[in-house]
Amino acid sequence: MPNARTEAWYSASVPATVLAVQVAAGEFKDPFVGTNLRSIPGTSYPLGENFSNLDMPADSPYRCGWWYRKTFHVAASERGKTIWLRFGGINYRADIWLNGRKIADSDQVQGAYRTYEFDVTKAIKPSEENVLAVETFAPTPTDLGINWVDWNPCPPDKDMGLWGPVSLMTSGSVAVRSPMATTHFTDASLQTAELTIRAEVSNATDHPVEGRLEGTAAGIPISQLVRLAAGEEKTISFAPSDFPQLRIEHPRVWWPADQGAHPLQTLTLRFLLDGMVSDEQSRRFGIREVNSELTAKGYRLFRVNQRPILIRGAGWSQDMLLRQQPERLAEEFRMVHDMHLNTIRLEGKMETDEFFRLADEQGVLVIAGWCCCDHWEHWDKWTPDTLNVATASLQSQILRIRSHPSLIAWLNGSDNPPPANVETAYLKVLEQMHWPNAIVSSASATPTSVSGQSGVKMTGPYDFVAPSYWLVDTKYGGAYGFNTETSPGPAIPSPESLKKMLPPDHHWPQDAVWGYHAGGEGFQDIHVFNDAMSATYGEAKTAARYNQVAQSMAFDGERAMFEAYGRNKYNSTGVIQWMLNNAWPSSIWHLYDYYLDAAGGYYGTKKACELLHVQYSYDDHSVYVVNSLYKATPGLTAVAHVYDINLKELFSKSTALDVGPDSSIKAFDIPQAVFQAPSTVYFVQLELKNAKDTVESRNFYWVPAKLTEFDWAKTTYTHTPTKTSEDMTALQSLAPSRVTATARSSGTMVHLHVSNPSKALAFQVAAELDDAQGGKLTRITWSDNYIELMPGEERDLTAQLPSDLLSGVDLKGKSGLKVKIEGWNVEPVTINSQVTPEKPESPL
Repeated sequence: MPNARTEAWYSASVPATVLAVQVAAGEFKDPFVGTNLRSIPGTSYPLGENFSNLDMPADSPYRCGWWYRKTFHVAASERGKTIWLRFGGINYRADIWLNGRKIADSDQVQGAYRTYEFDVTKAIKPSEENVLAVETFAPTPTDLGINWVDWNPCPPDKDMGLWGPVSLMTSGSVAVRSPMATTHFTDASLQTAELTIRAEVSNATDHPVEGRLEGTAAGIPISQLVRLAAGEEKTISFAPSDFPQLRIEHPRVWWPADQGAHPLQTLTLRFLLDGMVSDEQSRRFGIREVNSELTAKGYRLFRVNQRPILIRGAGWSQDMLLRQQPERLAEEFRMVHDMHLNTIRLEGKMETDEFFRLADEQGVLVIAGWCCCDHWEHWDKWTPDTLNVATASLQSQILRIRSHPSLIAWLNGSDNPPPANVETAYLKVLEQMHWPNAIVSSASATPTSVSGQSGVKMTGPYDFVAPSYWLVDTKYGGAYGFNTETSPGPAIPSPESLKKMLPPDHHWPQDAVWGYHAGGEGFQDIHVFNDAMSATYGEAKTAARYNQVAQSMAFDGERAMFEAYGRNKYNSTGVIQWMLNNAWPSSIWHLYDYYLDAAGGYYGTKKACELLHVQYSYDDHSVYVVNSLYKATPGLTAVAHVYDINLKELFSKSTALDVGPDSSIKAFDIPQAVFQAPSTVYFVQLELKNAKDTVESRNFYWVPAKLTEFDWAKTTYTHTPTKTSEDMTALQSLAPSRVTATARSSGTMVHLHVSNPSKALAFQVAAELDDAQGGKLTRITWSDNYIELMPGEERDLTAQLPSDLLSGVDLKGKSGLKVKIEGWNVEPVTINSQVTPEKPESPL
C-alpha cells in the first residue's frame, strides 16, 4: 500500500481500537449514554449474552479486516543498525506490511495478549519515506481474544485493532530484552537481601558472537562474558553465589501501600561487542520478596517481605473501548490509595506499562491472570494451535510484567483451573520465564492433579446480601479463607452521574435503559437489590429517596464485607471486591462510578479499611479493634454507646487496650440483653481514642432488632436469598434534624465544619462539592462522608481537590465552590466555600 489514497481514512492515534477511532471521529453518538451502543452497526447480538462466544452478525462492518497505515522517516544515521518493529498488542490477527514487503501474516500474528518484535532491517529505507500497513481482524468465538463477560456489553468490533503501542527500536547485532531483578532475604530481619539478575539476549546475525553483558543493579556493577550462537536467544543470569556483590546489607526495602515506603531501584544492562554498546535496557525494580502458603485450614496466605498481609482489594476493568487515559488512571490510583485498598486484581485485562508504573510507585499490589467464560476456558475445544497461542501469550505477558514489584500472583485460570496438559504447559512457561511470585491454578477452589489445592474460593455473592451475611455465613462467601471475587451487589451512581449516562426521559422510574446499564447474563437488572430495599427500608417512591437509601445500603454493605474479613484475619486471608471500577457507566459492581464519583460504597470501604479501626460485629455484638499496620499501638481506649431509635442510651462502655502489630483484638462484648428493648432499630456508636485522647477511629451502625434470616438451601452463585428481611423501616420516620456548616478553601483542600444544633440524630449526612451552576464535582474525596451527628455534635471534614479543577473554578465569591450537605432527615443546606490564602513561605 505505498501509494494508497487515504484522504477518506480516519485519523488514529495508536494505540486505539477500530471503534475507539470511530467514536473519537464523531462517527457515532456517545456509545456510553443510554442505548446508543445498540445503534452502532454490528451490535445486534442478543442483549445480555456474552458476545465473545458469538459470531459477528452478518451485517457487521467488523467481520472484515480493517487497515492501519502510517508513513514515517528513519534517519540516515540509523543505517547499519539492526532495526526492530515492535507491537505491544494486536486484537486479534494481522497481516503486516512494510514498504510493500509482507513482514508477517495472520498465521503468525494471532493472539490478543501476545507481543511481537520483528527484525525489519532489510525492509527499512533510512533517509526515505517508509510505509507501515497493518490489516487487523477481529477475534472469533474460537480465539483467545479480549473479552467482556457479565460486567458490561462488548463493543461490536470486539475491541479489534492495535490496542497496544507500536514502536521502532534500534540495536547492534545483539539485543537485550526484559531485564529483571528478584530478591531473597536471608532472614526475617530483612537486613541482608540477595539479588538475582536476569535478562534475555538475542543474536540477530548468522554467525556466533562473543561479548560482555554488563551494567548496574541498584548501583552495584556486574559483568560477565557471553557467547551466542548464530540466531541464538538466551537467558543470562547473575546469581549472588557467583557475584557476591549482589548480597546487599541494609537494603532499602519496598513495602506495600500503608506498610512503608516503596523505593524503586534501577537495573541497567548493556551488551558490549568489541567494546561498543550493541544494546542497552533499563528497568526499575523494588527490593522485596513475595511468597504464598496454605494455612492449616488450606487457605492461601500471602507474605510480603516475610510478613503476612491481609489482601483487601478489588477487581479492575479497563475502559470498554480500551482507550488509554493517563490522567484518569492516576486519579483512580489515588482513589484506591485513599480507600486503603492494597491490591488490584486483573482478570484477563493486561494493563498498560503506565498502570504498572503507578502500582510500583504507590505500593499497590497486583494479582493478574487469564479470563473466564469464553475460549480461554473452553479447553475441550482447543486445538494444538490454540495451546501454542496461549503459551506464547503467557510468555509475552510474563516477560513484560515480571520485573514489577507490585505483581504478587499469576492465576492460570479464573472460574475454572485449566486441565492438566494446559496447566503443565503454563507452569513450564512460568518456570522458563523465571516468574518470581505466587502461582495459583485458578480463582476458584477446584483442585488440580498438577498443583493441588488453590487455597482460594470464588463462591460469591455478587448480588445484594444483608450486612450480617459476611459474619454469619461459614459455608459460602463469608469472611473466611481467600475470596477472589465477591460483592454486596449493585452500586447506584449518584443523581449527577445518572444524568450523564441516561437520557432525560429515563432517569426515573427505572426501566429497560437502567437495565441495559446493569450487567449481562444473570445480572441484567437490579431487582434483588431493589426488593431488599423495599423489604428492609420500605418503598422509595422518588428518585431522590431511592438514591439516598441506595447509597446507605452500599455504604453499609461494603463496610460490613471488608470489616468481617478484617476481624477474622488470618482465618480470612484475602477478599477482592467485585469490582473496583466500571468499563462503562453502570449501576453494578463499583466502588467509584465511571465518572470517578465517590459515593456510599466508596466511603463504606474507606471506613472499614482504616489502618487503625474500631468495629462492631453483627453475629455476636462484639467490638473489635483491627490494626492493619506492622507496628504495635499501645494506650488505646475503645468506647461504645448503644441507643434505641429515640436516642435513649441503653449501654455504654469504655475499655483500655494495647493492640499488637497486624492484629485483630476483641475489646469487649455488648450484652445481648441490650438489644431486647422495644425498638426495631438500634444505634451503635463507637470511638477509638489514643493515649492523648484524640479520636483515631469512629464508627456508627444502625442495627436491626432481628437480623436477616437467610435461606441457605437456595443459595446460588449470585447470592443467598432471605426468608425474612431485617426491619429498618423506622429509619424512614426519624425525627427531623438540621445541620449548620461553614467551609473554607485553601489550595487544593476544602475544610468543612458541620454541626447538629438540633435534638435529633442527623442520619447519613453526606457532603458534596458543587460548581457555580450547582453541578456535582467528581474526583472529590472527603476525609469522611455519610456520617451521623448526634445532637450537639460537631465534625471537621476535608475534601481533596484535583489540582486541575482549580484552573477551571473561580474560588472566590458566589461563583466559587459550593458545598451541599444533606441527609436522610436533614433539610439540604448549600453554602459557599470561603477562600483562605495559603500561608506564605517563611523568609530566609
